[in-house]
Amino acid sequence: MIRQYLTRLTAALAAAGALTLVAPTAAHATAIGSTPVRTFEYSVGGMTMKVPTGCMFTHAIRGSGKKITYQNAGVDCGFVAALSSGFCNWRIDFTYADTNNRIYRTSRGKTHSECKIDPMRNNSPQRLPRYGKACAHLSVSGVRRVSQCHHITK
Repeated sequence: MIRQYLTRLTAALAAAGALTLVAPTAAHATAIGSTPVRTFEYSVGGMTMKVPTGCMFTHAIRGSGKKITYQNAGVDCGFVAALSSGFCNWRIDFTYADTNNRIYRTSRGKTHSECKIDPMRNNSPQRLPRYGKACAHLSVSGVRRVSQCHHITK
């Protein structure tokens, strides 16, 4: 039993030693987060539309340091929500804020008049001047309904 322990300990120490000899590489980061879309009602052309529970707003981001190479946000619905008429007059915006939560850049999306159950938007690569956070926001008929953010740190 002691021999097995010493063998494992030796292997673990050898692996740790090998890791310290490896040259450092550039840090790459990927973050994916989802936030539930709360039930809400809104009016389109005098008709009341209802978004039931069961939808998630997901924001994905890839990059390194202050450089964002890929960013996407969209809604996925399941169960009863997938059968609804979806989101009409929707828009997805991306905002960037510093560590004091001051927004310094906004990438405003196009307002889509059609109704979609799965609205989605990709954003162009970004080089941020400061660390802080990157957020995606879904607005429906001009009202922000859900947001999802990722912290951009060293």
